[in-house]
Amino acid sequence: MSNTDLEDDLRATLDRAAASVPPVTGLTERATTGARQAQRRTWIASGAAAVAVAAIAVVGFNLAGKDAPSQSPVAAGTTSATPSAKVQSQLSPQSVAGTWRPVEMDGLKTLKAARPEDPVLVLLPDGTWNGSDGCNGLQGTYTIGQRGEFTATVGPQRMVGCENVPHTGVLKTARRVALDADTLRFFAADGRQLASYARAR
Repeated sequence: MSNTDLEDDLRATLDRAAASVPPVTGLTERATTGARQAQRRTWIASGAAAVAVAAIAVVGFNLAGKDAPSQSPVAAGTTSATPSAKVQSQLSPQSVAGTWRPVEMDGLKTLKAARPEDPVLVLLPDGTWNGSDGCNGLQGTYTIGQRGEFTATVGPQRMVGCENVPHTGVLKTARRVALDADTLRFFAADGRQLASYARAR
């Protein structure tokens, strides 16, 4: 058998096989429809993922906003700390000037003992002070910073013995003062309160 005869037999066999296969209609349509549905599913999945990412971002921003403390804007050159309405934040010899009566002193049990003179402390705006410990006249100088930094010196004084109010001890030990309305407080370097005085009326 020649090659031509084999080719003819093969073609005949293929033709018979093709004829036995039932015709399928709309095959191209089905393939196109399947491709469109797959593409549509891809778009839906992509859209859902984008919505989820946006929702997570919104929730994250909201949580971050809740956790962050609310702060009002602070003008340049100012501080956000607000001093108490009573405690005077900036002090000077002028702000503490006046006559002061002792109310409480560290280590002194009573201030009501009988004394020849009224124990007072007089701070003058020129940086000098005077007064009485109840028995002796006192005098000296002092300096005060805007934040209450304080130092004082004690001048010559009499040493008449009585239940003296130790103004000089307070002034020499004090390193800071605080003015709260009509109350002047003296503090040691370690923060301990040494004495409090009330402004004389």
